[in-house]
Amino acid sequence: MVRLDRSSPLPLWAQMTDDLRRRLLNGEFEHHFPSDEELTRDYEVSRQTAREAVRHMISEGLVVRQRGRGTSVTPPALEQHLHSLYSLASTVRATGIEERSEVLVAEQCPVTPEVATQLRLYEGATVVFIERLRFAGSEPIAWDRSWLPADQTVSLLDADLSLGGLYDALALHCSLRITGGWERIRPVIPNPTERKLLRLPPKVAAFSTERLVFVGDTPIEYRKSLIRGDRYSLVAQWPTGPAAQF
Repeated sequence: MVRLDRSSPLPLWAQMTDDLRRRLLNGEFEHHFPSDEELTRDYEVSRQTAREAVRHMISEGLVVRQRGRGTSVTPPALEQHLHSLYSLASTVRATGIEERSEVLVAEQCPVTPEVATQLRLYEGATVVFIERLRFAGSEPIAWDRSWLPADQTVSLLDADLSLGGLYDALALHCSLRITGGWERIRPVIPNPTERKLLRLPPKVAAFSTERLVFVGDTPIEYRKSLIRGDRYSLVAQWPTGPAAQF
């Protein structure tokens, strides 16, 4: 039981917020954040006071409240540095969070005109299409759709793509190592189907990415991704010192 100072001019909800913030930063709520009933009991306050304290923690981005699931600590945002080609799997693992993928589709199919243009394939060619829902811990963070030339990458269909990045699988099963590429990133408002797939909260945007990667001079993967905007941020760094040019 936590004793609040009822003689203090600081409102009880504010004292609760300060104490809950301190406890959260000390890692006390890693597995469970107290319900309103538990807060009411532990702090000996009204339900309204407990809810006001939680409301302020939500406004600070410290916790999130979801209907039917209660209140939980906001998961840490992933920071992606843009100085080189990156792997979402590696970014997630670097934070100490479990990384995995749910493979929704893995098949050979005819190439579409858009993909044929990007991969420099002729009309009638076939591609390997891989659709994955990417997870950071228990929460989905990205939806990936990848197209690759089937004549070079069909072995991927026999690979376990539930863990690790696609480029690791390309190297292991197809002896193909990525040497370069480009990526285009823009913010979007997901449609209801996309929002449900990513379990994205209301009024939260996402990053739409389009990527083409190469092995030497040959395009080997064209990818479209949708990444949660509340769990992901992009970081760019520039050189410092007299040699920097702006």
